Amino acid sequence: MPLRWKIAALAAATACLVALAVGVLVHLWTAMDIRSRAEMDATNTVYSAMDVYRRTGTLADGAELDPAELPTALRHPAGADRRVAYDGRIEGNLGPSVWGAQRVGGPGSPVLAVRINMSPQLHDLRRLDASMAVASLVSLAAALPLAVYGAALVARRLRRVAETAARISGGDLDARTGPALGHARGRDEVTDIAATVDLMADSLGRRLRIERQFTADVAHELRTPVGGLLAATDLLPPGETEDLLRARVRDLRGLVEDLLEISRLDAGAEAPVRARVPLAAVVAEAVARTGLDTAVAVTGSPAAERGEAEEHVETEEHVETDPRRLERIVGNLVINAHRHGRTPVRVTVEGLTVVVRDHGPGFPADLLLDGPRRFRTGAVERGAGHGLGLTIALGQARALGAELRLDNAPDGGAVATLRLPPPPTDARLPRDGAEADTRRPRP
Repeated sequence: MPLRWKIAALAAATACLVALAVGVLVHLWTAMDIRSRAEMDATNTVYSAMDVYRRTGTLADGAELDPAELPTALRHPAGADRRVAYDGRIEGNLGPSVWGAQRVGGPGSPVLAVRINMSPQLHDLRRLDASMAVASLVSLAAALPLAVYGAALVARRLRRVAETAARISGGDLDARTGPALGHARGRDEVTDIAATVDLMADSLGRRLRIERQFTADVAHELRTPVGGLLAATDLLPPGETEDLLRARVRDLRGLVEDLLEISRLDAGAEAPVRARVPLAAVVAEAVARTGLDTAVAVTGSPAAERGEAEEHVETEEHVETDPRRLERIVGNLVINAHRHGRTPVRVTVEGLTVVVRDHGPGFPADLLLDGPRRFRTGAVERGAGHGLGLTIALGQARALGAELRLDNAPDGGAVATLRLPPPPTDARLPRDGAEADTRRPRP
């Protein structure tokens, strides 16, 4: 249930309780007043009737001697004492009544009694109850829209704060609640929450900008000396030491290039160069460049239907994308599957979807919840999380307008699903020989 309806329901319930409490108090007070007045009238009437009876020997109007309806409690009053009693019986037009009685003489003498009918007053009490009920309903009907409106204002402001927090969580560090949440209307709890969210976003933005700038600076500073080291390895005599040193320098150069790529992705400087390319061919080429034993299957292809070996299969499915970035994504996913999972690793191409599946322990729970984090690997000896490969793959997917989803298979293993955006409606398949050349020299 939306918050505004909860607040409105709470306001309505509170108004109903207040109206009920006021109505009960007024009813009880009025009923007690009616009975008190009736008892007073009964006492005064008995006094007057007794005075008439003693002076004239006749009964005044409404007075009776030993009436049959007299309550038992009043049949034996003390000598000259006047007593009153409530009688709740309803007889004909007579409703609840108050009796007043006094013995006319000594013990054994008749009892003079009068009866004060409270039916008119009780009828007025019922009319008062009905009037209060109607007034309460009218007041509730008038107050409920106001409560809904006021609750909607609060809910709208809270919703804006929640939307801003969600945008910040999604990576939009420029999102702010802004002054429209009530900075000019005085401070309240919602305004405090909005101001806190803005301060949090400012602090987070500053920290991330410092981190990104540091990453970019380090990568740029390391690029030149690493290039010099790579050139220096060419001067070493052939041998095991030269091979080992060259491999380590190449690993260091790859790390520097990854840092530079991440800094460009963070800065939004990556602009894809789109071309019309066969999806299966690009994926197969990316897998081949990794040099790892990985099966590639194209769902629905003639070779797959004939049961041939799962290799690079020509298909007519073309996509409009940046082939270099697509190869980068697929290559990183395959390398990550071999590095942190277990074989067999399988790549499946179906339509505009590419699925990379391994049979290892799967992605950690914190990665599925928060996404990949840079400078972390899944290796136990190096802490929790993942390294740069998945981070770059996710950034390149965003640059292509694609969706990269990380999940675990029910029977075990990590599953990375890349969904490319559909081509424009006016796109046409290229003519023979018009496809972009996806073959590029190996780095």
